[in-house]
Amino acid sequence: MRSDAAATSGDTATAKPAVPAEPQSADEAAASTDGEPGEDEGVASTGGRPAAGATDTRGPEAGPTAGSTDTPEPGGKPAAGLDAGQAAAEPDAEQTTAAGTGATPASDTPPTPASDSKTAPAQAAAASDSHSAPSEAPPSETTIPETTPPSRPGWFGWRRRYPRAARAVRVGTSVLAGALVLAVLLVPNRLDRITVQSFLRLPVEAVFLAALLLVLPSKARRITAGVLGVLLGLTTILKCLDMGFRQTLARPFDLVFDWVLLSDAADFLKDSLGRPGEVLAVIGVIVLVVVVLAVSALAVVRLANVMARHRPVAVRTTLVLGVAWIICFTLGAQFGGVTLATKGYAQYLANRVQYVRDGLGDAEVFKKQLAVDAFADTPPDQLLTGLHGKDVMFTFIESYGRVAIDDPAMAPEIDATLQEGNARLKSAGFAARSGWLRSPVTGAGSWLAHSTFLSGLWIKNQQRYRTVTTSDRSTLTSYFKKTGDWRTVGIVPGVRKAWPEGKYFGLDHIYDSTHLGYQGPYFSWTPVPDQFSLEAFQKLEHGKKHRDPIMAEIILASSHNPWSPIAHTIGWKDLGDGKVFYKIKKEGTNPTEVWKSAKRVRTEYRKAIQYSLDSLTQWMQRYGDDNTVLVFLGDHQPVPTVTSGSTSRDVPVTIVARDPKVLDRVSDWGWTEGLKPAKNGPEWTMDKFRDRFMTAYGPQSG
Repeated sequence: MRSDAAATSGDTATAKPAVPAEPQSADEAAASTDGEPGEDEGVASTGGRPAAGATDTRGPEAGPTAGSTDTPEPGGKPAAGLDAGQAAAEPDAEQTTAAGTGATPASDTPPTPASDSKTAPAQAAAASDSHSAPSEAPPSETTIPETTPPSRPGWFGWRRRYPRAARAVRVGTSVLAGALVLAVLLVPNRLDRITVQSFLRLPVEAVFLAALLLVLPSKARRITAGVLGVLLGLTTILKCLDMGFRQTLARPFDLVFDWVLLSDAADFLKDSLGRPGEVLAVIGVIVLVVVVLAVSALAVVRLANVMARHRPVAVRTTLVLGVAWIICFTLGAQFGGVTLATKGYAQYLANRVQYVRDGLGDAEVFKKQLAVDAFADTPPDQLLTGLHGKDVMFTFIESYGRVAIDDPAMAPEIDATLQEGNARLKSAGFAARSGWLRSPVTGAGSWLAHSTFLSGLWIKNQQRYRTVTTSDRSTLTSYFKKTGDWRTVGIVPGVRKAWPEGKYFGLDHIYDSTHLGYQGPYFSWTPVPDQFSLEAFQKLEHGKKHRDPIMAEIILASSHNPWSPIAHTIGWKDLGDGKVFYKIKKEGTNPTEVWKSAKRVRTEYRKAIQYSLDSLTQWMQRYGDDNTVLVFLGDHQPVPTVTSGSTSRDVPVTIVARDPKVLDRVSDWGWTEGLKPAKNGPEWTMDKFRDRFMTAYGPQSG
């Protein structure tokens, strides 16, 4: 043994032996990596060794300089487990390593003093013990911890070339991931509730999410983080849908019934932008959905990895935040009028689950309502006897809501229009009675309001609409047809494609936008101006001689969103085939410019309602007679941009007739004389009108 040690000591003076690389410890691996966030602390090697690549200043007794692959024993003996033959076989390995790492070569190291050679066996034994100690430790102490990922140099090795930029990117990305998760948890699903204060809160869901990810093992943590990230992405999309629906329909998106409306939205884009625009918009939406889901999932996974690498800090932080939330929630602490400790996200999900449950159970509820019809067994000759011989027109004015009459910014002009209409009607011998109906929808969904008014059922969603239109439930219009005394027609300029539901409403003939003889331009969404639609009804049906009485359902669409550009009334004899409206449209406003200002939107909405009212009262003055009965109403309130936060769903309803007996039958309704209902006038839900109307004009009232 002594001769071997001496031989080895002599060899060391000329060339330091190379030895196989030891397994790196967790800290050494962390110091050498340049990977994911959390690895930027520059951890130095433990056990008293200087950091890799540093120059050794400990003197000859300290052995080889740091940076070499292995540390030989003092006195030049190779590390334990490597014999002299193996050491001599690779004389240049250590020199190569030293050169590659910038450490001082072994040949420059002063020879070990002779006195040290006597203690070499003891030192070799001690070094051997120190090298062999890790192998005697439990496997868990020698395995590289899961918190240390493999080195990732980045594309083209940019992370190693630009370490400061890499660190900034890592830290910044982690911060953005955390901010994204908090934003998703805190953002309201209504645009009018998004404020700075709404984001300065502590969501309990974030605390639970952190705690869950900390207690899970590695694989389960990654899977759970990805799944929860996708869930956050889905709720983000749902909240965006809620925002859009509240801006349009003043209600959140219905997960059970509203999917069909997305198809209607695509049709709207096609009509507005053409087929290419529709395709591009749909592709853009799909890409956006995928991006949102991917980004949210990656954000949660990144945060999970950061917490795992900094587990002690993450655990302490989670505990502190949990205690802070409990204290703030218990005390009801607020900042800027907003509660600091919130569980809003959990409540949002709970409400959504309840909405779905209610929606799924709504079909059974509606089925029972559908079976109840007070007039189902009434003989045809006893139906609507008080209107025999009359031409009855049920006319819907798009978006004609209570806001048009009550809003101070619009009321003066609308009042003037209604007064002018009253004057026209009185000059022609007509009288009117007006009240209020509460629509099942607001902002949009006209067909739901029409079917509610005509069927006598509360049609609040698409499922109910499909159910009732495929049933044998009689409508107000179909009861007219059932008597056999009226020809029933529909003037529906807003219909531009097949409308199979028209048969359900009991209409003998339907005139859509392509059958009214109109050759003029569209006015944004509106295919045919109201004045032309009424003139077409006069030419096609009402003006014919030797005809049967007519029951007509007329839908006036000029006051449909976006209310720009708007037609205006012209001489009735000048309407022709409608080409005169090209000039009128050219003189009108640009919807893109109008919708930059809520004030301008309300102004244009008011003008559109005035145009519809003027067209209707002028038609009655011009073509109405003793047998003409007009019932006109709004279908729903306009969008929230116009209503300015009003939650009312009321719409005006008016009955106009020259024959006083017609209005006498509704004298007990308490309606207001004229075209403007009183503010405190009776308010009925729209589904009540059918039965009350049929009762008033049935034989019981005769």
